[in-house]
Amino acid sequence: MIRVLVADDQVLLRRAFAALLDSDEGVQVVAEAGTGREAVERSRATLPDVVLMDIRMPIMDGIAATREICADPVLRGTRVLVLTTFDLDEYVYEALRAGASGFLLKDVEPVELLRAVRVVAAGDALLAPRVTRRLILEFAARPGTSAPSSGVVDRLTEREREIVRLVAYGLSNLEIAGQLVISPLTVKTHVSRVLSKLGCRDRAQLVGLAYEHHLVRPGDRRQDG
Repeated sequence: MIRVLVADDQVLLRRAFAALLDSDEGVQVVAEAGTGREAVERSRATLPDVVLMDIRMPIMDGIAATREICADPVLRGTRVLVLTTFDLDEYVYEALRAGASGFLLKDVEPVELLRAVRVVAAGDALLAPRVTRRLILEFAARPGTSAPSSGVVDRLTEREREIVRLVAYGLSNLEIAGQLVISPLTVKTHVSRVLSKLGCRDRAQLVGLAYEHHLVRPGDRRQDG
């Protein structure tokens, strides 16, 4: 059973998401929250597998709440799935840096919402081409986006760097395996090793790091999904 907390300050929307999730026999909504502070406190009280997190909320916004949840050792097993609008949200890139495992549009189809919750609960990142790649490219291209010291990526082998680039382009393990002519299991091993070396929580953080350290750059390669 996947335990979910739904955080959104719009009561009707929050309850609609909760009702939809509860209608699936493999999902249980364990709590709702109308503010970021409530999202953090109720996450600590209920230990959900997934928090469906709106960004714009009172008292504490979704970014700050995501940062607290992802940094809390007690919530090590909790993943945050951020809700955004169709138009690019100026805060979403920061949510990725804060530890969000993926993004959903608020007009998401019911079947896609349920799929996204399962993907994130399984420990994978939801890097849907329609949302995440567009957001990352947009924010990485903005003036003032600076690259941190490259020391953290110097530990990567050339093969690992290539794996990181392909993950950042939005390719799945199976697609990466086909491109590099190696087995999907080998790709999975490489990705796990890279996550460990770089201290990344999941693939979503790995993508953000790839752009921050200029392992890939906006416009390097177009991967429309």
